[in-house]
Amino acid sequence: MSQAQLVLYSTDHCSLCDQALELLLSMPDLRGLSVRVVDIADDDHLLARLGERIPVLGLVSSEVELNWPFDRDAVLAWLRQVK
Repeated sequence: MSQAQLVLYSTDHCSLCDQALELLLSMPDLRGLSVRVVDIADDDHLLARLGERIPVLGLVSSEVELNWPFDRDAVLAWLRQVK
């Protein structure tokens, strides 16, 4: 995969967000992609838009998001759609 950047919208003290990050970091299929964690508590717009849906996975080059719950297969299928 190319030098794309994944964005995990998250916040502190969110066990689901921790699970999502652990999943992403454990996936060898994502080699070549970077994962940036964005804390939605630092941005009023993101908090209003995503507050009840986190964790949410995004791709810097796309506006399509993947809502939790997701697993390895769902992440890979989503990436095939958005790339």
